[in-house]
Amino acid sequence: MAVSRLFKRFCGLHRANARIQACPPGYIHRRALSDSQVFNNGDDTVLPVLIVGAGPVGLVLSILLTKLDFEQVVSPASVAHFSQYKLISLLLKQLENLSFKLCMSNELEGFNHGPFQERQLLMGHECVSIKANDDFISVTASFLKDGKRMERNIRCNIVVGTDGAGSTVRKLAGIDMRGKRDLQKLVSVHFSSRDLGKYLLSERPGMLFFIFNTEAIGVLVAHDLKQGEFVLQIPFYPPQQNLEDFSPEICEELIFKLVGRELSDINVIDIKPWVMHAEVAEKFISCGNRIILAGDAAHRFPPAGGFGMNTGIQDSHSLAWKIASVVKDIAPSSILHTYETERRPIAIFNTELSIQNFKAAMTVPAALGLDPTVANSVHQVINEGVGSILPSGLQRAILDGIFTIGRAQLSESLLNEKNPLGSSRLANLRRIFEEGKSLQLQFPAEDLGFRYLEGALIPDTDDALGAPEGPTGRRRDYVPSVVPGSRLPHMNVTILSNSSSEVTFSTLDLISGDKIEFLLIIAPTDLSYHLARAAFKVAKEFKVSARVCVLWPAGSVKQVEAGSKALLTPWENYIDVVEVKKSSNPSSWWDLCQMTDKGAILVRPDEHVAWRVKSGVVGDPITEMRRVFSATLGLKPHNRRDQEADQ
Repeated sequence: MAVSRLFKRFCGLHRANARIQACPPGYIHRRALSDSQVFNNGDDTVLPVLIVGAGPVGLVLSILLTKLDFEQVVSPASVAHFSQYKLISLLLKQLENLSFKLCMSNELEGFNHGPFQERQLLMGHECVSIKANDDFISVTASFLKDGKRMERNIRCNIVVGTDGAGSTVRKLAGIDMRGKRDLQKLVSVHFSSRDLGKYLLSERPGMLFFIFNTEAIGVLVAHDLKQGEFVLQIPFYPPQQNLEDFSPEICEELIFKLVGRELSDINVIDIKPWVMHAEVAEKFISCGNRIILAGDAAHRFPPAGGFGMNTGIQDSHSLAWKIASVVKDIAPSSILHTYETERRPIAIFNTELSIQNFKAAMTVPAALGLDPTVANSVHQVINEGVGSILPSGLQRAILDGIFTIGRAQLSESLLNEKNPLGSSRLANLRRIFEEGKSLQLQFPAEDLGFRYLEGALIPDTDDALGAPEGPTGRRRDYVPSVVPGSRLPHMNVTILSNSSSEVTFSTLDLISGDKIEFLLIIAPTDLSYHLARAAFKVAKEFKVSARVCVLWPAGSVKQVEAGSKALLTPWENYIDVVEVKKSSNPSSWWDLCQMTDKGAILVRPDEHVAWRVKSGVVGDPITEMRRVFSATLGLKPHNRRDQEADQ
């Protein structure tokens, strides 16, 4: 089919050093995608989806979209601290396993001729313009070839901007950001030193080091102590300071001052300035469902808590199955609106939380007499107030003098128990740590416990939880939940069979990553089997895959003759599993879900609960399943049946 051929031609567009050539107002024609002819009737020159941006969010979205055709599922991973460039390397390898080809501009022979090749990752390209007409979007990619600047137009139906905080796609689409700008300017220094790594491993093992002394101030992130890989963040105050003030040699000296020793093997790899913002795009979708933002292009946070990449990858999970549903003509393009409905409130919440966590981190230097807000205020006065009329050299001298006085607050003669002021500051510092009011590094309640209040789901009519509370500034435990919009909770299970071998896996592994498939979890009861058969029938009507998981209680007899086969035949896409309880958590699956074994849970392809019933369906289960699938996929209840009748 044409849609299948086109979908296999979906690609990612890599960008490097993107430059922005803004389109005039109204340059993007806003027209909704046609629900009946979304993808141009077999035109091989028009891609269904073009992803601009090759960071973790864009690469994860590429993998998820590709897997929603034919590739194998990737199991969930545990929490880890992992540098971004290493993650990107792993994601690129995964895409290569999915038959993607990495192409440099000088390798593209005949680039301006013929349709775009399937599954290409374009390296060193810039998105410079976006145009839209009634049939497709044309994206102009700029690149260097043999020393000459060249361009090529790529036609597609949907453009997904995952091109970072300074997103070209967002600016070309005319989408504004809302929030707090210029919280802090910094210089990021990526360097290596096995000598420093060895020292910290033996003396002060850790991941994040806030360093304050009379000579320098900075935050050291230890990405890999064994390999000696670090990133140093240094406050930056332009225009009195400029990037030339942070040469590799100067950065080496700063590192020596911060760590308190010279390092024999230091190697400065990269030096980049950046600005800390806390903003969310006013909308994530524009141009009639044709332009979509994800990751830092849609939201940018202070790096306090690791919300940036995590939130962006969550965006990809919510978006991938919805784009795939439109591509495969399972759902209308209006389902893409649920992406913004679901993800934008999460982005706003995480923005507030990251700001709060950033402020908590700043309480430590403030307690030591180094209030960052004072430094920023002084800098602003120099730039915009009376100081702005002074010669640039004098401005810099004033700024350096103020910083020297500030760092003097950290001298041993002042910061000690015998000095009343120093003793008071140290007491305040101890109180901050003891009360847990400093920087938090793990947020299980927010990373795992976030939920969508509306979108591609059917809310509970008796939802007692209501809207989630705002950021509290205190670490909260993750409480598993199957309220619609929540992530499916984890429990270890094993397959119910007459085999002696037992392979334990997670309930999360029951979700297919290979296709658009909904999972119905039930207990082995007669009414639930009746519901499962109804779900299979309705899913077939809606041309979507459904899988049934029959979850048996722990201690169920392993030697079974048929399991659920007799009750679910002729349907075959089901699995019988048994709870594997841990002594530390004796609760059953249904206790964990705060439901009875008469209930049922329908899970979306992105592991979020779409619908649940606590104590069995009242009325006709087929009617209920039609209502559920229609609402989740954004279809009118009669549409799919009418299509079947017409055929």
